[in-house]
Amino acid sequence: MNGARTAYLDSSIFSLEYLRPRLILNNRGMKVLNYLKDELHHCDEFCFSVAFITMSGITPLLQDLVELEHRGVKGKILTTDYLNFTEPKALEKLLEFSNIEVRFFYQEREGFHTKGYFFRSGDVYTGIIGSSNLTLKALTVNNEWNLGFSSLYDGEVLQDVLDEFDELWNKSSNVSDILQEYKSTYNSHDRNGLLSIEKREHRTSFKPNTMQREFISNLHELLDKGEKRALLVSATGTGKTYASAFAVKDVQPRKFLFLVHREQIAKQAIESYKRVFRGEAEKFGLLTGNSHDYNKDYLFATVQTMRKKDVYTLYAPDEFDYIVIDEVHKAGAESYRKLFEYFTPKFYLGMSASPDRTDDFSIYELFDYNVPLDIRLEDALEEDLLCPFQYFGITDLEVNGKVLDDESEFIYLTSDARVNYILEKSEFYGYSGNRRKALVFCSTKKEAHELAEKFNMKGHPTVALTGEDKQEAREDAIDRLTNDKREDKLEYIITVDIFNEGVDIPEVNQVLLVRPIQSSIIFIQQLGRGLRKTKDKEYVVVLDFIGNYKNNFLIPIALSGDVSYDKDTARYLMEANKQIIGSSTINFDEISRKRIYESINNASFSNIKLFREKYQKLRNRLNRTPYLVDFYEHGELDPLAILQHNKFDCYHNFLAAYDKEYNEVMTKEEVKSLKFITDYFADGKRPHELTILELLAENRYFTVRQVEEKLERYGITGDIESIRHCYRMFDQSFLKKNDRKKYQGVTYFECTDNIDEIKEHDTAHYKITEEFKDYLESDTYRKHFNDLVDYALLRYTDKYCPQTEHVNLKLYGKYSRKDVCRLLNWPGNDSATMYGYRIKYDTLPMFVNYKKKKDITNSTKYRDRFESRDIFSWMTRNNVKLTSKEPMEIMEKKKNS
Repeated sequence: MNGARTAYLDSSIFSLEYLRPRLILNNRGMKVLNYLKDELHHCDEFCFSVAFITMSGITPLLQDLVELEHRGVKGKILTTDYLNFTEPKALEKLLEFSNIEVRFFYQEREGFHTKGYFFRSGDVYTGIIGSSNLTLKALTVNNEWNLGFSSLYDGEVLQDVLDEFDELWNKSSNVSDILQEYKSTYNSHDRNGLLSIEKREHRTSFKPNTMQREFISNLHELLDKGEKRALLVSATGTGKTYASAFAVKDVQPRKFLFLVHREQIAKQAIESYKRVFRGEAEKFGLLTGNSHDYNKDYLFATVQTMRKKDVYTLYAPDEFDYIVIDEVHKAGAESYRKLFEYFTPKFYLGMSASPDRTDDFSIYELFDYNVPLDIRLEDALEEDLLCPFQYFGITDLEVNGKVLDDESEFIYLTSDARVNYILEKSEFYGYSGNRRKALVFCSTKKEAHELAEKFNMKGHPTVALTGEDKQEAREDAIDRLTNDKREDKLEYIITVDIFNEGVDIPEVNQVLLVRPIQSSIIFIQQLGRGLRKTKDKEYVVVLDFIGNYKNNFLIPIALSGDVSYDKDTARYLMEANKQIIGSSTINFDEISRKRIYESINNASFSNIKLFREKYQKLRNRLNRTPYLVDFYEHGELDPLAILQHNKFDCYHNFLAAYDKEYNEVMTKEEVKSLKFITDYFADGKRPHELTILELLAENRYFTVRQVEEKLERYGITGDIESIRHCYRMFDQSFLKKNDRKKYQGVTYFECTDNIDEIKEHDTAHYKITEEFKDYLESDTYRKHFNDLVDYALLRYTDKYCPQTEHVNLKLYGKYSRKDVCRLLNWPGNDSATMYGYRIKYDTLPMFVNYKKKKDITNSTKYRDRFESRDIFSWMTRNNVKLTSKEPMEIMEKKKNS
């Protein structure tokens, strides 16, 4: 009833979201697809009635449908021949599921244009009725209006819906009976005009896209300033080569050089440039081991050829006005440096999807820190520059009872059982287009050749390509994969690493990852092989076979683009469908999901090697010492990991230990002052103390009124209790005895003896202590202090704001027992005696281990569980009776509240 009141009478009435009617759209951080996935995950039965069904709509639900089949959940799906749009391939796929019955309504009888999805979970029914068909765009990006509702079985609307569904169902035919007839009609029908309803035909445009226009505009600004070098950072598939072509055409250099590391890439680049420079094909030439167009004005050359002294000395150092270097992250190699030292063009443009290196060579420094554009995978998806991907994390096969891991022997990797398993999954999850055009990435050359041989033996035309294969063999294999007219067509190319970058094969519609993930960069490079848009490809299917690999934790990091290396964030990213932009989806089966969680749990995100690597990477990018705020704003490692490491009292100590160029000093007392702030406030879980420190640094005093005014920027009003509690933090009365000894002498302002005297809107001045004032006179201390406070407030804004009804706790936030004592404004840190729960100060914090370990004693195997979405069953400590003090207090409070 409250749900109905909220929806139809007064939006301010509180009710549970899933029980109230609501609009379900493809925006505001939600997708219709996510609603369907959530409902399928816990339903006991379901039925769909839609006018259109396509493979693009079925594919992102395949993993969910597999799990429903395993659970024995029955489903009914009803569709129609309206406009002959429903794809026979999608109907065939649905027929593979033993638990799903599919029927077909013929339009000639009467009109059919329904769109409804209904689910039963226990005695509650949920569903949506609206405009979304079972197609990818309708479920993810189109402007769709759907009304979601919940109902008990006797509800009138639900009864009307179920009655109508049953009536249409009984008028319909089993799909298996009419499929061949419909396929014949579908294939003979002129559908060119109809495809535009749900599909957009890809046309190669020779006008700059949004990314390229922004790049050219920013490049103009650099040229106007007289800059001579720039670095374009752009995700695979976003059109870096075309962007450079538009930029070069804009300048019209007299002579131009394009450098690449492989002949095949040079050939593809030259074709892209010819499309942009229409009618000027005679300008272009190729300089490689097999082609020697030395005298062309616009020259496309491999580094391997150009680096030879008898080749590059054919040209004067200033011969070329403009030089573009592709995949420039390789420029640390001696061959590249030699050419950089020799040629002196008017402008150098470097291009890379992954410019960050783990060694000390800085690509950013090489290009004078000029980055006219940095577009990563998530940006490219948002701009609709890439083909959507449907990613499936699949449990790799156990061979002879052995789970594949990083140490697995070759015999297991190429066993017949595993080959059959890979091919079976490749067939089940399918592809977009008329036939499979797949790339398979494995670990070793030997494995690639063995897998290719076995794929062929099982009737799937396949070749293995490695670094040992000549250019002609590579080009022929790609042509066999992509050219539909060849009789010797391929289904698969299996490779180790030669296709990680640079090679442009837009037709690839399936990517298989049958190797452990080594780095997030390589993962994205391999995923990117299928992300280029092309005609007749609506999406790319990515199958990741996940074994017991130690680096599995990198998968959610790579897919999300979040490199903060925070374990809670990594776990949250496993729900990436809630965040991923556009029509792409991410799916894991239960075992692979568990393996990734285990990898996250076992990973060390607080090791010095990682800190140094991330620090150096950011330093190279910024060309200066990076501070905490820099880490946070650039998404490079949440610096809280550094701050909480027991080796460093504060960030200054980390810099002093690991940056040779950092030579600033601080006294032990200054370090201890920063350490107190670091230990208690840097996590950003409450802004009150940080606000007081801000005011002290700005004015050398603060008033309660000023603190209240500053807190209003976070939506916090009337929270005098928390402000009072700040005094307990600063005078250290909240701390345990041993901690007070550790921070003895650390003061910030002159605290009052009686905090109960502090009133709202108090204008009394609380002055800074002489010690803190002296610390702030030091440039080094002041810089680190400001950085620490700014970082903590940024973290609060991102993770813990806004407050809810004057409670300093946010839903889904992570808090320790000590945090809870502080944020509930308890006078002291009672975390050591809190255990599972504690009734104190008119509050009852409860800590529940929801998943109990198997080896715990019977007396602590409490049956804590969710009875429903809004009822949690919780048990008191062992030997407590209903008449005991604790439950009596709780029940009395409930009765009086």
